[in-house]
This record gives sequence, structure tokens and C-alpha cells, in this order.
Amino acid sequence: MNIHISNISGKALYEQIYEQIKTQILEGTLKEGEPLPTIRGLAKDLRISVITTSRAYSDLERDGYICSVVGKGTFVAERNQEFVRQRNLKEMEEYISKAAEISLRCGMSEEQFVERVKTIYKG
Repeated sequence: MNIHISNISGKALYEQIYEQIKTQILEGTLKEGEPLPTIRGLAKDLRISVITTSRAYSDLERDGYICSVVGKGTFVAERNQEFVRQRNLKEMEEYISKAAEISLRCGMSEEQFVERVKTIYKG
């Protein structure tokens, strides 16, 4: 598992950890049932507070991305493909919504926006 944090980023450290683990799960880099580092181990590796990693893990567990088993550790939660698909669709809709806002600020018509999206989609 690769996590890179930045002290100069605008995001809190626990948010950076949360987002990176979530992304790796949704992209399939981290597989269902795969063990995650312990909270203390990750804190040590990243040279940050245990409280910070604990907060990230707590939020990931709350949102259904990971699960903790007492005495065994923390694992990527088992989920069906529909759950992953829905999470990805939600994320995509957020990006499209933001892009639509920007296109309106630029004075683009709906047709121009849709054409731009089609061009990007086709590569």
C-alpha cells in the first residue's frame, strides 16, 4: 500500500490517508479481504500521530471501505461490484457537476459542454 502525505497540502493528514486508501480500494489496487497495516504501524511508517491514522481508519470503516476484526487486524471490506460501481458513479457525478459549473462561468452552451465531454471521453 502506497501512501504519500504532505504537510503543505491544504488537506488534513487523516483526510489525505482516507482519500488515498479509498482510491486504492475503488481502483482495485487494494483487494477485498486484503490486510491493512496496523494503525500504529502506519503511523510509524508515515511518521505521524497514531491519533491521525486512527481517525482515517475510523472514517474508512464508518463509510464501509474497511473492517476491523478484534485480534486479527484491519482488512479491506468485502463488497459487491454494485457498491463499488455506485461509489464510482457518485464520484464521477461530482466531477461532472463541478465541470458544468466551470463551463457556465466560461459562457459555454450545453451543446459546447457536451461536445467537450465527448471529445475528452474519446481521447
